[in-house]
Amino acid sequence: MEKLIVDMDDVITENGFIRIINEFLNSNYKPEDAESYYINDLIPKEKLEEWVKFYKEKNVYDYVNLVEGAIEALEKLNEKYDLYIATAYVFRDAPEVSGKTLNDKYNYLIKNLPFIDPHKFIFISNKELLEADIRIDDSPKKLVGKARLKLLFTAYHNKDMTDEELKENNFIRVNSWKEVEKILL
Repeated sequence: MEKLIVDMDDVITENGFIRIINEFLNSNYKPEDAESYYINDLIPKEKLEEWVKFYKEKNVYDYVNLVEGAIEALEKLNEKYDLYIATAYVFRDAPEVSGKTLNDKYNYLIKNLPFIDPHKFIFISNKELLEADIRIDDSPKKLVGKARLKLLFTAYHNKDMTDEELKENNFIRVNSWKEVEKILL
């Protein structure tokens, strides 16, 4: 079986960070309002300390929704591939709360992906260390490393990547789990 590594945030789940930020700021941001990969850059610098305290008290995975078709596609892919979920967990704004983030991610995965062996959950920041036949991620930086096929899942921060840039990096853009299924099943 070929090894398939799938990212979690903005691939399987979406909108958790924007919802928790909107609650904190009493705002109405959308993901596309973020100007970088780090959606928490929407937090004003003078509120950063207060934001970290607020974030510590929350579970961002209480705010997420599943990307449409993710569960159904992952169940099928799990039958055909040696499927792993690889997700970063270090909270950039306050690395000391990363243990909580890891725990929250793990509990979410156990609950929502019971068909995947928990031994196949990988919590890592430098995904370049991982080798796989196929990778699916929303971050071009996290698609680096060895893989014969690299699928870039469209998200707010990568939507402007040109066809030329995709080709240069050997990425195939996918906009939905239906498109993933067409390629991999």
